[in-house]
Amino acid sequence: HLVESGGGLVQPGGSLRLSCTVYGATLEADYNVMGGFRQAPGKGREGVSCINMNDGITDYTDSVKGRFTISRDNAKKTAYLEMNSLTPEDPAHYRCATDYLCKTDLTFSGYWGQGTQVTVSS
Repeated sequence: HLVESGGGLVQPGGSLRLSCTVYGATLEADYNVMGGFRQAPGKGREGVSCINMNDGITDYTDSVKGRFTISRDNAKKTAYLEMNSLTPEDPAHYRCATDYLCKTDLTFSGYWGQGTQVTVSS
């Protein structure tokens, strides 16, 4: 399963780092990529980012490009999402997920975490 941490309250323009650690699954056998999606109240699910745990290739939804950075630590089976320049459009429930490949629509068919809340408010 996946365990997330790092959500919270931040002012507009601020930063947060989310972490997602895999437990009970093996890279390549059970997953090759990690990433996640978010969902705000009254809105649909939006894929945010994805990283290939083998080669580090990343992908992002357009609304976060240049502000969010996803990285990985294979030894810790953990992916990190560094979120900078947060805006009032970013608050949502963020959930990490796994899959075997990063899809162009940033959906995930593997394991999903329970998620962590990100709030942006002054």
